[in-house]
Amino acid sequence: MVKSERSRKGGSPEADSSLPLVRLAIPNKGRIAGPIMDLMEKSGLHLLDQGDRRLISRTPDPHIEVLFARPIDIPEYVANGAADLGITGRDMVSEREVDVEELLDLRFGSATLVLAVKDDAPIQDVGDLAGAKIATEFPRIAARYFSRQGIPVTIVPVGGACEVTPHLGIADAILDLSSSGDTLRSNRLRVIAEVLATSTILIANQQAQQTKKEKIEEIVLALESVIRARGQCYLMMNAQRSCLDEIRNVLPGLSGPTVMEVASQEDLVAVHAVVSEERVYGLINRLKRAGARDILVMPIERIIR
Repeated sequence: MVKSERSRKGGSPEADSSLPLVRLAIPNKGRIAGPIMDLMEKSGLHLLDQGDRRLISRTPDPHIEVLFARPIDIPEYVANGAADLGITGRDMVSEREVDVEELLDLRFGSATLVLAVKDDAPIQDVGDLAGAKIATEFPRIAARYFSRQGIPVTIVPVGGACEVTPHLGIADAILDLSSSGDTLRSNRLRVIAEVLATSTILIANQQAQQTKKEKIEEIVLALESVIRARGQCYLMMNAQRSCLDEIRNVLPGLSGPTVMEVASQEDLVAVHAVVSEERVYGLINRLKRAGARDILVMPIERIIR
């Protein structure tokens, strides 16, 4: 069989033009960009085109390409069809107010959009902010929130460094993301209300969900399998058949341990189980006491159900 020029050079094969191309938009920078790249790599969708100034990259699948964009722009790109899928924060989707479908919570980049004031401010709750100025990078979320509360405020849009605005007299309070709270504390600010919980999510264009359903489901499965494997490891061991009941009590695993015969040794069985990484340290000695031997602990890259 004659390979294409791209295949001979180690790249992906040429795409079949009859099959739909799925474009996935991901952040070009920011706090969630690194974890997203790691997720892509582990799911098999690593980038074939490298470089800091890249805008679009191929992947090993010739029918999937990656578009780099600002996190705040990704919801709009997905909504208008410039991208079929996007990975960004739930806060960005809420701020853009666009019609997209959330397919998967990627379970990282968790943070909370909070209202905060100066430590020494006389403000105790949201009701005390009537007539106040609120500095934020999320003016639409802020406007909706205070409208629902029935509290009149002035929204002051800022492009960053919200924390300094109360100390400069620019605003009476800020609406900003907080994960650990350290930044707020270091800037002598305290939280008076939580407005929105956010994390990194996969979103889809409504029309693409219909026209490119099969390929999109394939991508979701790849990403989801990596997410399921986080914090899990694979245990393998041998044991005498008489020890099985005790080992089963130690090893519930995801759906109970798997037991297999060991060739040429009638009384010996192999026991496999998936367990939480945080449990492994305590399990090893318990398994040894239960009669397990030849214990192997292995990392898991993906779990597919």
